[in-house]
Amino acid sequence: MDNNTTHYDVIIIGAGASGLYCALTAGRRGRRVLVLDHANKVGKKILMSGGGRCNFTNYFVEAEHFIGDNPHFCKSALSRYSSWEFIAMVEAHHIAYHEREHGQLFCDDSAKDIVTMLLAECAAVGVQVRINTQIDQVTVNETNNKANNEGKENKRFKIVTTKKLGKREQKEQLNDLKPTQTLYSCESLVVATGGLSIPTLGASGFGYELAQQFGHTLTPIDASLVPFTFTDKTGELLKALAGISLPVVASNSRTAFKLPLLFTHRGLSGPAMLQLSNYWYAGETIEINLLPETDITELLLTHKKAHPKQLIRTVLSENTSNALPKKLLATLQTMLWADIKDTELSNIKDERLTEIGQTINGWQLKPSGTEGYRTAEVTRGGIKTDEVSSKNMQSKLQEGLYFIGEVLDVTGWLGGYNFQWAWASGFVCGEVV
Repeated sequence: MDNNTTHYDVIIIGAGASGLYCALTAGRRGRRVLVLDHANKVGKKILMSGGGRCNFTNYFVEAEHFIGDNPHFCKSALSRYSSWEFIAMVEAHHIAYHEREHGQLFCDDSAKDIVTMLLAECAAVGVQVRINTQIDQVTVNETNNKANNEGKENKRFKIVTTKKLGKREQKEQLNDLKPTQTLYSCESLVVATGGLSIPTLGASGFGYELAQQFGHTLTPIDASLVPFTFTDKTGELLKALAGISLPVVASNSRTAFKLPLLFTHRGLSGPAMLQLSNYWYAGETIEINLLPETDITELLLTHKKAHPKQLIRTVLSENTSNALPKKLLATLQTMLWADIKDTELSNIKDERLTEIGQTINGWQLKPSGTEGYRTAEVTRGGIKTDEVSSKNMQSKLQEGLYFIGEVLDVTGWLGGYNFQWAWASGFVCGEVV
């Protein structure tokens, strides 16, 4: 190990959205800041988000767009750093953007523009960023846990790191080249490591482990903003519908979303399902209204009187405001009324028509699970917010330790909300570290 310790005022673990924003904010205050990340490039999640165009915020951000054990925790940071302030930075860097539905803002060109902007802002205030750096150990020096009244550097935290080797270096390591460890110290340590979602981008549970090292507890963590999967007969039916999308109302006992649904080879996706997954727990049933603008029971019973010789499929394909895709209609027929598919309405009991209508307007399904962290956009749950200050993100258990972004038990809706939480939590933390 290199015995020379390099001291910084602030060390931030994680070069993602919240970490970089915290770094540039602290740097503007004249703080000496170092950002460490184990990945081979910064902002990987930013780069892949929004189909490569980054849904960087939303025009309309309220606390109700976030979930967690303490729904009030996010209010302070969100009120002190609004989406308009981040938009102003985007505009100052001449990044073209556009609004999609529900106030979502995306880059016109590429998510790379956001990463480039954040790195430029960091560089302008002297922030140093080191990638390919593995954190081996974090310890606290209790003797320096209070601010040093003699004006000496407060080396509260000590961090041991190892430079991760590239392929060529790994080959050289076989010839007795060992990776070099480096020792850092800092007054303020910020954990901005994100959650477990999308492990192919380098996601890990390191932030949770570090929090627990200092006595913090975790709320249950799970993949969220994620598609549902089905392994029963329903799954086989859904697989045949892969690629079909339509507007629905997806709901459960907690909430409802009126958004598009997408059938996939593995189950159900699309904005409606991703949003609902934030509020779903294993073993629960979900409900889908396939034609939210039409009361199907009323439609069928009315047509039975007015057009008694019509078939159910004829009514549903010709008389709804948003007709069901033919393939979906055929599948529903197989599921719900295969035995009377060629029977005229006049020969079908009202009770059976009511049953069919209620199913189309309230299709009850029990997912076998979700696609998990592999495709989840966020991790639900995390570090218990009752143990963290909502005003500056400092740990209530360890002075000088801060947590920001996704690692906390704050999970936003789909639509730029999780990025806005990253900017806001990074800002309020950067203002004090």
